[in-house]
Amino acid sequence: MSEPTSVVPTEVPDDLKYSKDHEWVRTLGDATVEIGITDYAQDALGDIVFIELPAREAAVAATESLGEVESTKSVSDIFTPVSGTVVEINTTLDETPELMNSDPYGQGWICKIRLSDQSGLDNLLSAEEYRAFLGGL
Repeated sequence: MSEPTSVVPTEVPDDLKYSKDHEWVRTLGDATVEIGITDYAQDALGDIVFIELPAREAAVAATESLGEVESTKSVSDIFTPVSGTVVEINTTLDETPELMNSDPYGQGWICKIRLSDQSGLDNLLSAEEYRAFLGGL
């Protein structure tokens, strides 16, 4: 996600890792993670009307585009915060992309990735670090 221009109150769950591109990562175990966009990102985007999901079994590399999200305001890339293979996509978003607005940390998840290198998680921000990052925008 590109950086929004204003800081707004945002939910930042403590149990997730974050990227400076406003994506979150939830560790699921078995070297698998779930990826989504943050509350801050969905608020900055406005009403989400479409998402281009990655292909299942696609190899993805950290910081590369994972897909696009289209809102009433803009079209933005979604960047993968980790490297690995897409093992599951949230096909519910095809019919109800607005779940990314209403439940960004729950039903609005984008995909699950099997990590190729778990050390990639070390490059992400903790919730505390992400809050500080948001405060500096």
